[in-house]
Amino acid sequence: MKEIEFRIKGLMMDPLTNAPIVVLQEAAGDALLPIWVGIFEANAIALQIEKVDMPRPMTHDLLKAVLDHLDIEVTKVVVSELRDSTFYALIFLRSGDRTITIDSRPSDAIAIALRMDSPIFITDEVVAKSRQPDAAAPHSERRAGEDIKKWLENLSPDDLGKYKM
Repeated sequence: MKEIEFRIKGLMMDPLTNAPIVVLQEAAGDALLPIWVGIFEANAIALQIEKVDMPRPMTHDLLKAVLDHLDIEVTKVVVSELRDSTFYALIFLRSGDRTITIDSRPSDAIAIALRMDSPIFITDEVVAKSRQPDAAAPHSERRAGEDIKKWLENLSPDDLGKYKM
């Protein structure tokens, strides 16, 4: 399976449901992938994007500190599967000459990748499946396929800054 590198384009609120969305953009192209996430995970991602220092470590910061202390590198995170409108991800760790793969929610994997300065990849299979009408939107947040495509294509940088912590 081919992996395609993506970067975070922004965080925003779904205008219909007010659910947070992480919008990923292909690093070498224009493809966009929205991933609906929970409010706490969105906050963890937003805090890192905005470089906000918290007085005490948050969960993802704690995990980063543990990994750093143990000299474990996060080599990449991969959004590896889209099944029943749910994304799945893997976190790839390197400890010495050993590679470890950990199952993760994409939102946690992205929050960790941001803190560890690790690349984010999406498999070509997930990209293809997400282009099918309504494949990526949770059941309660589904729209017609063309509507979501138009909505994403018309996002402006101002739209992507509308997520408030």
